[in-house]
Parts: sequence; C-alpha cells; structure tokens
Amino acid sequence: MSPIRRWRVPCSGWRSRPRSHRSTGRRWPRSSPTSGGCRGGWRVANRGLLRRAARAPGFLDSFRLLSDPAPEGLAVLDAEGRVLAANPALATLAGPLAALRPGTLVAFILAPAAREAFAAALAAGLVGEIPAPLRALPGDPAAPADAEWLVRLTPLPKTAGPAARLLLRVEDRTQARRAESRMAEAGRFETVGRLAGGVAHDFNNLLTAIMSGAGAVRAAGMPEAAAAELVLIEDAAKRGAALVRQLLAFARQQQLQPRLLALNEAVLTIAPLLRRLLGQAVRLELALDAPGRWVKADPTQLDQVILNLAVNARDAMPKGGTLRIATGHRMVLRPEGEGALPPGRWVVLEVGDTGDGIAPEVLPRLFEPFFTTRLDQGGTGLGLATVQGIVAQSGGHISVESRLGQGTTFRIHLPRQAAAAAPKIGKPDPPAAAPVSGAPILLVEDEAPLRLLGTRLLERDGHTVLAADSAETALAMVEAGPEPGLLVSDVAMPGADGVELACRLRQRWPAMPVLLLSGYAETMLHRDLAADGFRYLGKPFGPAELLREVTAALNGQGEEGA
Repeated sequence: MSPIRRWRVPCSGWRSRPRSHRSTGRRWPRSSPTSGGCRGGWRVANRGLLRRAARAPGFLDSFRLLSDPAPEGLAVLDAEGRVLAANPALATLAGPLAALRPGTLVAFILAPAAREAFAAALAAGLVGEIPAPLRALPGDPAAPADAEWLVRLTPLPKTAGPAARLLLRVEDRTQARRAESRMAEAGRFETVGRLAGGVAHDFNNLLTAIMSGAGAVRAAGMPEAAAAELVLIEDAAKRGAALVRQLLAFARQQQLQPRLLALNEAVLTIAPLLRRLLGQAVRLELALDAPGRWVKADPTQLDQVILNLAVNARDAMPKGGTLRIATGHRMVLRPEGEGALPPGRWVVLEVGDTGDGIAPEVLPRLFEPFFTTRLDQGGTGLGLATVQGIVAQSGGHISVESRLGQGTTFRIHLPRQAAAAAPKIGKPDPPAAAPVSGAPILLVEDEAPLRLLGTRLLERDGHTVLAADSAETALAMVEAGPEPGLLVSDVAMPGADGVELACRLRQRWPAMPVLLLSGYAETMLHRDLAADGFRYLGKPFGPAELLREVTAALNGQGEEGA
C-alpha cells in the first residue's frame, strides 16, 4: 500500500481523484477542494503527512501530491536555498516574473530588503534549528504596496533525501494585515471621535455663553467703539464654533441638515469663490455631466468638502497648475472587490490637480485625523479627515488616486436621488412674534452661566421663566407649579437627560412644545427628533437664534430645528 493511501485523513469538503505517478505509472489518490472547500482540513492533516512522508522513500513525489492543493506556498529547498519542488500556490505568490522552477534560488521571490534575514534563517535551519517566522515583502514589482508574507523554514530529516534539507512555507498575510489595520484604524477613530464629542459639548457651552453674553450686551445699547469690540468677540466665537463643527464632521457626529441638491448647480455656485481662493497661478477647469444628477446632502457641508479639497490642491501646486472638478454618474451592479462600492446608482464628484502627487507611503494615512505633511505650514491634519467624515455621514464613499509628479484625484460617490422630490427653495417666511401668555417657559440647563443668560434673554422678551439645573429639579417645580407653555432644555445633563425629561412631561401634557439644545449629544444623532415632535437648536447660538426658535415653537411651526 502506498504511503499516501496509508496516511490519508478524510476531510469534509475535499474529494480524492486518482493520479498517476510520473515514473512508475502507479495511480495514487490526490486531494482537491470541492465547492465547499476545506482549507483548515488540509493544514491539520496534510502538514502532518508531509512530515511523515519525509521519512519514507520517494519524498519529493509525495510532496508534490500532497502540496498541490495546499492554499499556502510550499517548497522543498536544498542546502543553498534552491527549489527542488514547489507547489502551484507558491508559483502564484511569486508572480510571473519569478519563473519559479527547480534550481531557482528561492530568495529571489522576496524583496531585496528581506533577503539578508532570509539568508540568516536559512543558515539556522541547516544546522537543525527552527528559525523564527520572517515577515517579508514579495519581490514581484506588481504586488500590492501593502503585501506581506509570513515565511517559515523547517529542517527536514535526512530520510527526505540527500538534497532535500528544508521545507519552505509562505503564507500570504496581505488580507489579514489589511483587516488588522482596519480594526486598528476603527479603534483610533472611535477614540478620537469620543474625544471630539466630549470637547465639542464642553467647548460649545463656553461659546454659547460668550456669544449670548456679547450679543445681549450689544443689543442693550453700547457706545460705538465698545459695540465694535463686542462684534470682534462674537466673530471669534463663531470661528471657534466652525472649528468644533470640523471636529464633529471628521468624527461623523455632526448634526447634518441634508436636502436634495443638483450636484452641477452646487459646483457652479461655489466656482466663483474657488477662483478667488485659488489665485491667478491655478486655473479652474469644470467638466460637468448632464444636468439632473441629484444627491441628498447638507449644502454647507458639501461646500466644505469641495473647499477643503480645493485648498489641498492649491497647496500641492505652488508653481501653478490646473484644478479640475468633474461630475458624472456610475451604475454598480455588483461589488468589484474589497471595499468596493455597493450595488446601486451613484453620482460622482471628482476633484483633481496637476501637482506633485502623494508619496505611496503617505496614501494609507491620508484620511487619518491629525496626520499632516505640512506641519511647518500650519496644517492641522483635519481637512481630509473632515472630508471623509462628511462623505461617510452622507452615505457616500471617497477614494484617492495619486502618482508622484502627475497629480492627485479625489473621487467621491454619493447615492443618486430621484429629481421628482426636489423641493422648491425659497426664502422662508419670517416667524411671527412669539405669543406672550401666562404659561411660563421651563428652562432646564445644568451650566449656570447659560441658565442665567437664557433666563434674562427670555424675560427681556416678555416671557415668564422657570429655571432649573436638572431634570429632577424641573419635574419637582412643575408638580407644584403651573403647566409650562414650552420646555427649553439642554440634552446632556447629569441624571435624566433632556430627551427623557421631554418624554416624561409629554406624558402629562401631550401638546406641550419642546425645544432641545445641545453642543453634542450622541443619542440625538441616532434619534428622529422630528418624529417625536421636538425642535432642536445646536450650540453655540446667539440671542437671535434662541429667540427665533422659541417663537417658532410657541407658534406651533414644524419641528425642523435650526
């Protein structure tokens, strides 16, 4: 009985078929995968068979039979590291340029940087040691830039034959490494996102106090010189608010206000601003697709995406060049690979430049928060992270192609929308004056400065205010007092939050209007406030914004929020 038949281990998902020995003509079974496959079964059974076959006559023939269906690259090497026999998987990994055949020095299938370490491992294996696994890059220039192999050498017993000295195993870890990188990136992203959310909440509370206080003082009447200084304070607070929005955008935690937009019109609208921004050295070229390509996005955030990409392109062309913005469409019937677009109809926005291009080692980190190659030029590392966050939060995908000396192109895919639902955009009617009645406004805010400023502002507008520092205090106040005409509450508070408070009050007074305020509230990002009948005003805001929302809530206008 042949050694192969004697040592075969059955494995579900594999079948045997006869194969003739090259020299003797004897028919031996050969394992091959069925449609279900059994990669793990080969590794458990056939690796052991290889070790046992090494002690039997005709080892190289046994090796070929056992290794042909193996998913990892396998080869038998002589003392100089030349191939005596190799399986098809190793030939595939090595690539067409390697021409892997008996007598080939196996070191040449590795990248030059890994050959010295491989030589050391080869020397250790020849004296009977088992070298540590070697992580190496493939030598094939057509291999992916992030490819990685795990190379192992195992000494063979003398019974394997006079020339066979080592068993080489090469495992392609490229996909596993990509998965590990994605998990690590997701962990970093979640950490930075939590940090951004916490900073945004606290910072927006401070900015709201600054903007509301400055606005209230200016509205009370001040000398012209003092009023001008207050305007500077308000402008600085607004710039701080813009930075917070940028933090939340790349963390995908920003409260977006999407609407149907014609992509061509959005590009044409921002084009004059882009020309001024780019300067005379950079030419703006537009290549717009046929009209009627609609997307659903926040118009302000879409402008920010285009502006951020345009600024990056301008900085990449210090001696001038061309910035090309193109629109198009694409139909995807099935995913074409890892990370590919899902099936569907997509609208495409391309922003490309003729600049210096991006180095290959930089591309994987391009969208990483706080990563920048222009630190000495004031780069924050938030621009592209913000772009990616906005695109992802809008249901889209972004990719980049770049070659050194040939420029860079960012390609954004957004889900295509039907044009029939496009709203007619016009100037909204100014809200009517807020009705002033005996019903008080219940103001709930745990930050004392904001609670004091809000109380004064509403009282100056003619309202009666019940102010509380927590949901529990507010519930106790309404138990003994009159029915509130409106609830104005912060969301993130110690104890019960603003949403929970609103729901409990609605159980008693179902028609009571609610206005929720928040600098950052994670729960709100996953809740349909309009469906609950709640209005929403994001911090920071000034006196005018708060009074406008209070007026709209008291007049019973739609719960759309600001």
